Amino acid sequence: REWYGYHFPELIKIVSENYTYCQLAKFIGNRKELSEESLEGLEEIVMDSAKAQAILEASRSSMGMDISPLDLINIESFSSRVISLSEYRKGLQEYLRSKMSQVAPSLSALIGEVVGARLISHAGSLTNLAKYPASTVQILGAEKALFRALKTRGNTPKYGLIFHSTFIGRAAAKNKGRISRYLANKCTIASRIDCFSEVPTSVFGDKLREQVEERLAFYETGEPPRKNLDVMKEAVVEANEVVAEVKRKQEKKEKKKKKREKRQLEALAAAAEVENSVLETEENDIEPKKKKKKKQQELEAEAALEENGLEEEALPKKKRKLTVEADQEEEEEEEKKKKKKKKKEKERS
Repeated sequence: REWYGYHFPELIKIVSENYTYCQLAKFIGNRKELSEESLEGLEEIVMDSAKAQAILEASRSSMGMDISPLDLINIESFSSRVISLSEYRKGLQEYLRSKMSQVAPSLSALIGEVVGARLISHAGSLTNLAKYPASTVQILGAEKALFRALKTRGNTPKYGLIFHSTFIGRAAAKNKGRISRYLANKCTIASRIDCFSEVPTSVFGDKLREQVEERLAFYETGEPPRKNLDVMKEAVVEANEVVAEVKRKQEKKEKKKKKREKRQLEALAAAAEVENSVLETEENDIEPKKKKKKKQQELEAEAALEENGLEEEALPKKKRKLTVEADQEEEEEEEKKKKKKKKKEKERS
């Protein structure tokens, strides 16, 4: 602010928030280069057309000094770093809020998410915090001051981390110790409810917060607060209603899940049936082809067997002819030999 205020001092009067101021400083840069064209960008950052117009008019009639380009570069880098850190902080706050609403809704409703988270982290866990008595929760975070007071025999501290709660800041100086003791008592009740309840709700935390508000009013005006018994009865009735609604929602979710699972299973079964039918049709188409092939193969085999049989039948006939011819030739040769022998015998005689 001081660095960029030398160049554009009127901007801090129009926009006082640090995050928006850094965004504007990064967007504007040199105020002399600001024109009507950049009015839309200013409106997006400020979310107000009147403020954007006021910034534009102030830049034209500003009494700030000129700024060097090197300073502008450093200002832009520093403002971008501040913007990123603030966005990171917002993200952490949202995360803490969501976590505390799940883990300890009553405690966060009573003293806030930040103070409740500090108490849980200092105690170690929600279970440890639930085990602590109210006197320990009251001075949780002020152990050094307590031991110093015990050592020097001085006054012990009246509050520790609970001091960051808004209730103690609103109380008068003479009532700070009393309200811190009362608040610590309610914090222990809220932490035990959050720790040991099946379905944690913020109903008890809201009722306990109302009790603390009534006690503050009692210290200031003297108006008597409601009895704890009556408040807790109302809280129990409301908590039962909330738990019933939560259970009803869970049952609906479970039913929806079951329906989705059934639909998915039915879809898978239908897809499997379609695949099986397709495979069956393909097999049925393939079987006739196989049968045709088998028939063709059988016919070819039969034809081949018939041909082989004819050849086998033909072969013996040829053999018979050959044997007959061979016998005839042998007989003729024997006759010739006999004739030759007879001729020789005649010649000898």
